[in-house]
Amino acid sequence: DGVVDLLGRLKDAGKDLYVVTNDASKSPETMSRPFCGTSQGDLLPPDRFINSGLMARDYLREKIREGKVAYLGKPDSAFYIEDAGLQPVPVLECPEDEDIKAVVLLDDEGFDWQPTLNHVLNILRRRWVPVVVANSDPAYPVNDRHVAIAVGSLGDLMQGLVRKRFIWFGKPDAYMFSFAYTQAQLNNPGLAKRDILMVGDTLLTDILGGNKFGIDTALVLSGNTDPGHYRQLCEACGVFPDFVSSSILE
Repeated sequence: DGVVDLLGRLKDAGKDLYVVTNDASKSPETMSRPFCGTSQGDLLPPDRFINSGLMARDYLREKIREGKVAYLGKPDSAFYIEDAGLQPVPVLECPEDEDIKAVVLLDDEGFDWQPTLNHVLNILRRRWVPVVVANSDPAYPVNDRHVAIAVGSLGDLMQGLVRKRFIWFGKPDAYMFSFAYTQAQLNNPGLAKRDILMVGDTLLTDILGGNKFGIDTALVLSGNTDPGHYRQLCEACGVFPDFVSSSILE
């Protein structure tokens, strides 16, 4: 609550807004809908969403080029495979001998975990195809008190079991920030890194990625990071934000 009003105030103050996210569960068009058609206008149109699904799409477009790609996720997440000009196939609908060109982990929802994970595990044991993890987050917040397992954890599990190296996209990788920076410069010629603030709730993705890319960072304590222990967490992992706020609304 209150985020749309906050974005409106930032826009009125002349700030250019982008969302840099590891969420590959739906298209940028779908992500933008809650922020368009508001009383303040279109606060975040689709081109303001820079996500790890776009990185995976570009990889598939350049490296795979044609054929079927098996995926984990809801049907909406298959957008990134279709947008690369390829044919998405849910993993459970993919026989072990199917001529697939790649496997992509897009979302932790949209499938029955036990049979699906076992099936993709056996596919990967028998086939030499690239595996793309389009969300490196190990977990994500579902409410003020709880988190859920994310695609990154599934990728870690499977990568260890099949003993193959997967291809990962998402924060804190510099590619995400470089992609977003290039997009922002198209709208703001002459934009410098010193003009940018990365706001995030997770030390090892948002803050670490922003620090590595050389932009200022602000940690908000209304998401993944425990407000009571954030100082100890910063010390433990060696990641320090430039600013700290108790909430995204502060």
